Amino acid sequence: MNIDFGNVLTAMVTPFNEDFSVNFELVRKLARHLVQSGSDGLVVAGTTGEGPTLTKEEKIELYRIVVQEVGGRASVIANTGGYSTAESIALTRAAQKVGIDGVMLVAPYYNKPSQDGLYNHFKSVAECTDLPIIIYNIPSRTSVNVLPLTVASLAEIGNIVAIKESSGNMDQVSELRLSVPDNFAIYSGDDSLTLPILILGGKGVISVSSHLVGERLQEMIKAFTSGSIKLAREIHLELYPFLKGLFITTNPVPIKCALGLAGWQVGMPRLPLVEATELEKEQIRKLMLGLRLI
Repeated sequence: MNIDFGNVLTAMVTPFNEDFSVNFELVRKLARHLVQSGSDGLVVAGTTGEGPTLTKEEKIELYRIVVQEVGGRASVIANTGGYSTAESIALTRAAQKVGIDGVMLVAPYYNKPSQDGLYNHFKSVAECTDLPIIIYNIPSRTSVNVLPLTVASLAEIGNIVAIKESSGNMDQVSELRLSVPDNFAIYSGDDSLTLPILILGGKGVISVSSHLVGERLQEMIKAFTSGSIKLAREIHLELYPFLKGLFITTNPVPIKCALGLAGWQVGMPRLPLVEATELEKEQIRKLMLGLRLI
């Protein structure tokens, strides 16, 4: 299965009203804006979208609305993964019914499956759908690391086509690139590691910062792929402080703060997350001023 979701996919925040209900009107507006400002696709209800605190019904409505707003103009990826294989299958089937382009499956968290458990989890979900699948490996949140040999075995399954790699380990990315087919896409899951992962054979980034610097990330990737390595490095270094600053505390707290400073009233995160402190807000504001984002 040869699928091209694009180079810059935005892990989209979920806007909330003051009562913490989902602000679906702003979801529509933000989705359109992101596609108009550098995003080839959107990942809905992932970590940045506070998926763990959304109900199944809220997730399905988010999928439906984003497909309705930007489907056909951008790829729309639904995060349907979780720690329960049965629930992941049910949510994947529901996502397919609303016309999603693909699904992202985070490695099961909390229950710490073995590599065999991980393989069988992802395989079971893949067998329930013909949608293309992105594996999401983020050991810092899940307590499990989907190792390159496991990914290589999963890549033999026809509709498992990509990975969002957030291990932060460049040796692992190298091993991954050596282990999977050339058409298996490796996306950086860490904004600041996008250029290093491109060098190691990555496709692009599933990004948080692209809410605000999507066009600049596209320029960096295009510079790299066209051979303008010096320009790509210059853009990377220009963006680097901001890319790191968006992770001074737990994602999506900083990006929701940054969006608020930029005029997007996406609301505070749901508990157990809380809004940025005054010190964190000031740090983010200074970084945004440096890039003329406000």
